[in-house]
Amino acid sequence: MTRELQDTASVFDRYEAIRHRLPAAAGFGQTQPIGSLMDVAGQVDTFVFDAFGVLNVGETPIPGASERLDQLRGAGCQIRVLTNAASYDRAGAIAKFKRLGMVLHDDEIITSREAALKAAAPRHWGVIAATSDAAADVPGRVMRLHDDVEGYDAVEGILFLSAADWGPSRQAVLEAALRRRPRPVLIANADLVAPRDDGFSLEPGYYGHLLMDRTQADVSFYGKPFDDVFAMAQASLPGVAPDRIAMCGDSLHTDILGARAAGWRSVLVTRDGLFAGADIAGFCDRSGIHADWQLPRI
Repeated sequence: MTRELQDTASVFDRYEAIRHRLPAAAGFGQTQPIGSLMDVAGQVDTFVFDAFGVLNVGETPIPGASERLDQLRGAGCQIRVLTNAASYDRAGAIAKFKRLGMVLHDDEIITSREAALKAAAPRHWGVIAATSDAAADVPGRVMRLHDDVEGYDAVEGILFLSAADWGPSRQAVLEAALRRRPRPVLIANADLVAPRDDGFSLEPGYYGHLLMDRTQADVSFYGKPFDDVFAMAQASLPGVAPDRIAMCGDSLHTDILGARAAGWRSVLVTRDGLFAGADIAGFCDRSGIHADWQLPRI
């Protein structure tokens, strides 16, 4: 397995290659450039934010992001953070944003991990997780999957939470085990990559699509662009019409496509995330995915 996703173009191409597995959406209009989210605050009741590339890059907060959240609240807008990060439980997510200096309330954070665990029936799970993750919120019996081949054969299903300690050798073991005996695989982070301080990290979605390419396992993805997390966010906003919600993200194929499929509006953020320094107009035209609004930072 080679490290194929090293730049924006290769990530975009891979998303286009798996486009048939993503939600269908149509009716994209023309993108309007704006200077800040305050320019459209009167047209939106709730702003929903991706984290990586919008609020932070790795462990570095994006300048002005925290202040913008406060300004939007002051303008009467509700705030939600809808993140595909599944490496930590709810308490860990809250702690991370606190470390970044962002004030977020418990009910403002929705994670793909929660969506995956909601769908995970109690069973003997083979869990792929960060070393620091206690996995105490996983229903049923847990076995961590590392280098023990027998462990892969013993479990009844695979729950993929984090790729932090994952790589080609363990992926090969997992693929071989699933060829011997197909079992359900829950991918708790549908992203292919995440922007970091030093480039892109491979995420669980990348490995999940390889499993679909190479095995007969029943692979399910949770998080953007899939509808489960958008439905969770919508349910937390009683009385708010879908077209009064705006998803703010840096990815065409997760944030913008998923928002359109949910009937939301969308804002593409370009300076710090997946398309930093790239010809974003060309990628939008090639994919046919266009946000309602576009700006460098929120």
